Amino acid sequence: MSDLLLLLVTGLGLGALYFLAASGLSLIYGLMGVLNFAHGVFMTAGAYAGWLTMQGLPQSLPVGARLAVALLVAVVVGAVIGVVVEVVLIRPLYRHHIQQVLVTVGLSLAGVAAAQGIWGADPRPVEKPAWMSGTTVLLGARLPNDRFVYIAVALLLLAGLLALLRYTRLGLVIRAGVENRTMVEALGIDVQRTFTIVFAIGGAAAGLAGLLYSQYAGAVSPGQGGSLLIYAFIVVVIGGMGSLTGTAVAAVVVGLVQQLANYYAASGVGDLSVVLLLALVLLLRPSSLKGATA
Repeated sequence: MSDLLLLLVTGLGLGALYFLAASGLSLIYGLMGVLNFAHGVFMTAGAYAGWLTMQGLPQSLPVGARLAVALLVAVVVGAVIGVVVEVVLIRPLYRHHIQQVLVTVGLSLAGVAAAQGIWGADPRPVEKPAWMSGTTVLLGARLPNDRFVYIAVALLLLAGLLALLRYTRLGLVIRAGVENRTMVEALGIDVQRTFTIVFAIGGAAAGLAGLLYSQYAGAVSPGQGGSLLIYAFIVVVIGGMGSLTGTAVAAVVVGLVQQLANYYAASGVGDLSVVLLLALVLLLRPSSLKGATA
């Protein structure tokens, strides 16, 4: 029983990280139809920004306090990069989807190369607060405290994004602009600026995911964002392209399947199980490749 509880909690924690990584990707595609292959660069930038912040702050400060500041910095850096990418690269290509893919893939490759050139290819260790490194005993199982943090942050992000889209004027403008941009612009609303805000939100979520994943892995590396992006795409496709709630459910399923398969079968089988799950979903529900919102 304790082993199963441990697997469930760690699987949920991993699923929470996958949702954090996939949420911005899902939001941008669902609302704007942009398949952003440079999303991994946003996560890598957030991870390195957080690492540099923790290194630069006075070491006399508690690790938890430095991590809190690093989280804020990672979110801001992700948002700024998202805005720059949208304005400079994506905005001229909204009606040219093939070019969008080529540009974002190129940016992804360039981002990894730039990180390797600046900080090297080797992973850099990341400090972790003692309370996040500890465990909590529940029903005989020692549950890692950091998994509860990932789950809580993912739930807050999901609730915040859904509330933004459904109950705010910005969310109404975003959804209306997606449905009929010409009509919304005729009402004097700057839809372009609204789409830039969407990219900023997606970038901020990616920066947050990158930093928290570096806490999970215990290090930062240039290829970290790209590795996480693979699972983010799998989660987005399984959950339905552009569906935030579907992405959240899919992230939980993928995290649990991966953990359970690795434990009860063999190490590495979890990754194969996730790919098989993706193939099964595409065979049974090919409509999951179509866009949706909320």
